[in-house]
Parts: sequence; C-alpha cells; structure tokens
Amino acid sequence: MSDYVIRDINLHEQGRLKIDWVRAHMPVLNVIREEFERDRPFQGVRIAMSIHLEAKTAYLAEVLSAGGAEVSITGSNPLSTQDDVAAALAHAGIKVYAWYDATNQEYDEHLRLVLGNHPQVVIDDGGDLVHLLHTDLRDQASEVLGGAEETTTGVLRLRALERAGQLLFPMISVNDARCKHLFDNRYGTGESAWAGVLRTTNLVTAGKTVVVMGYGWCGKGVAMRAKGLGANVIICETDPVKAIEAYMDGYRVMHSKQAASEGDIFITVTGCRDLLRTGHFRRMKDGAILANAGHFDVEINIPELERASVSRRTVRQNIEEFKLPDGRRLYLLAEGRLVNLAAGDGHPAEIMDMSFALQALSALYLLRHGRELDKKVYNVLPELDNRVAELKLKSLGIQIDRLTSEQFSYVNEWRCE
Repeated sequence: MSDYVIRDINLHEQGRLKIDWVRAHMPVLNVIREEFERDRPFQGVRIAMSIHLEAKTAYLAEVLSAGGAEVSITGSNPLSTQDDVAAALAHAGIKVYAWYDATNQEYDEHLRLVLGNHPQVVIDDGGDLVHLLHTDLRDQASEVLGGAEETTTGVLRLRALERAGQLLFPMISVNDARCKHLFDNRYGTGESAWAGVLRTTNLVTAGKTVVVMGYGWCGKGVAMRAKGLGANVIICETDPVKAIEAYMDGYRVMHSKQAASEGDIFITVTGCRDLLRTGHFRRMKDGAILANAGHFDVEINIPELERASVSRRTVRQNIEEFKLPDGRRLYLLAEGRLVNLAAGDGHPAEIMDMSFALQALSALYLLRHGRELDKKVYNVLPELDNRVAELKLKSLGIQIDRLTSEQFSYVNEWRCE
C-alpha cells in the first residue's frame, strides 16, 4: 500500500507554512507534544484519523506521531481537505489518503485506505471510520482498542449503536467534554461559520434577518455572532426548553415555515436532516442565502431545492444560484456542506488547541485502558478536561483561586456545620 494518495506532493512547502502557523498558536497541544516526544507512549501503535484535513488537524497528527504512533489520516468531508496540508503531512512521513473535492467513491476509498493500516485507536469526526468498522470492515473491529469522536453527529451515531447493543469497541465522546462543546461548538462554530459566510458572499450582515435553525451549543454560537454583527436573529427549535432559552436570550423564536418568509440568511446547525424543504423554499425572499454548519450536507434538502427550481448555476466560488419559477433566486453556499470548512479554514487555532488536546489525551487513555473498558460510549474523564483547561489558563497567564480544605469539605459533605 502506498504511504500517500494525494493531489500533488509539490504543494508541501505551502502546507508546511500553514501547519507551522497554527502550531505557534496551539500552546496546550505544544505542551502535550513535549511530553509525547519525551515518553513515546504510542511507540508502535497504529492510529487512524478521519477529521477535516486542514492545518490544525495536521498538527494533531504530528503530535501523535511525535509520541511514536504510526498515523494514517484522511478527511471527514470532501470539501474541507486542503491539498497543500495533505502534501505537507505526506512529505513529513505520515500516511495520508485524501484530496479536495473527492467524489463519493474516492472519499470512500480514502477511508478504506486509512483502515487498511489496521488501527488500534480510531479518531473520528462524524463516524465514517466507525461506520465502516461496523459494516464492510467489521472483521477488523477486534483489533481496535477504542476510539474518540469529535462531533455531535458522530456521537448520535455512536449512542444509537450502543442502545442497539451493537457497539464493537469503547468510544470516548470528546464532543461532550466541557473544554470541547463550551468553546469549540460555541465560539469555534460561531466564529468560523460566519467567517465562511462573509468571505464567500462579501455581503453585509448588519440589518439583515438571520434564521438560525437549532439552538444547541453550535446554534448558540452562530446566533451570538450574528447578533454581534448587527443582525436581527430568529431561532427555530424542536426542543421546547431550548426554545425558551433562546427567547430569554433575547431572540425571536418561531416555526420554521413562518421564519422562511422573514429570513435573509439561513444557517442550519442541528446534525439532523431536512430542516429546509420545498415548503420553506416557496416562502423565501428573492436573494435568500442558505448555509449549513452541521456535519453532513443533508440539513438543507438540495434535491428538493433543485426540483423546485427552473435553473441552477454557479455565480461565484462556493455560491450556487437556484432560480424558482416566479423568478426568485435562492443562493446555496458550499454545496450545503459545512460552510466553515468547505468555504473557510474552520475553527480558530486557539479553539482547536483545546479540542485536539482532548483528542490526544483520550487516545492515550484508550491505549492504556481500552482493554478494560466495556463496549460503551464514555465521557472524557473530568481530570483530563480540567488538565486541558489548566494548561490553557497557564498559556494565557491567568491564575484562579483554589478551594481551601475547609471549603472543599463544606461543599462535599451533607452536614453544613
């Protein structure tokens, strides 16, 4: 098997500059890299990764490799792979199987090539590697000590497998760690989704009506940034508690069919499918912009959008115009894929520093304890979560208070004396 399947190895110098830039802004992962280089805990261990293949992910791969791991990596979305970054990893001796704008067949082949290295630890983003290990490549699952999942969509898949009693190895939900969802999902998605929308459209947000579909941690971040840009924000939700939360946060909350006629920009961010369908498209304003910040390209029903239209054309890079029979035009960004990565560079390096530090520490935990664990979905251990937070605070030069022994006893005993 070839050590890499990429577009052009000659792009490696440009990719190396990108990786070096994010490395300079990822102090938590740098501390962990120093420990890994010293102790070499992954010596001889095979790790497979399927995460959006851009500079920050590449640096995580290098950190694991510095710890002795034999890393094989691919992307987790055909439009988020950066060919120069893939080339830089290949040039550094890491096994890479990915290129930008892969067809569905090529994308599947790249996943299979990664798993062809028979990993003992899996790091997934959206669950594609785990899916193959539970279907076509099920015979390899017995070799896997465990894995870690990066995003909400993948965790939903894992919990469904666990409920069905079909999960074949333990998985850690990195997505549910405090240092992940409180920062990556909220501040990372909030900032990077808008970076993708703004640089793709080059249009103003202030004064426009933005419809955010979903008010989980990612939706909260997208709405917060929209408000900061001067937009009028509408939230659409199916969870009554989250709907009340959005209302009390100062947003208008309404049914998606009502919001369809009011929105100028729509951003879906739920991990579910078919949020925007024909009934919504028929109500939308001329010039409405549709973007998705969820993992898969199913939140906006593109086949229904195409059937409702009389023409479809590309009007700008990463913008497609769908013209409806009455002349109204709807604009779809980045083919309905993750707008922050398919039309941008993803989350800021300082945010992914914490998320990927959790991935690295979770991989080490699985190496040491995977054989002892039941085939279940586990949360990140609080001590790992806290360690990442403490390293981040230290890098910022921030000191915080500590409980005295008396205070610790007071909050941990039922008798308050």
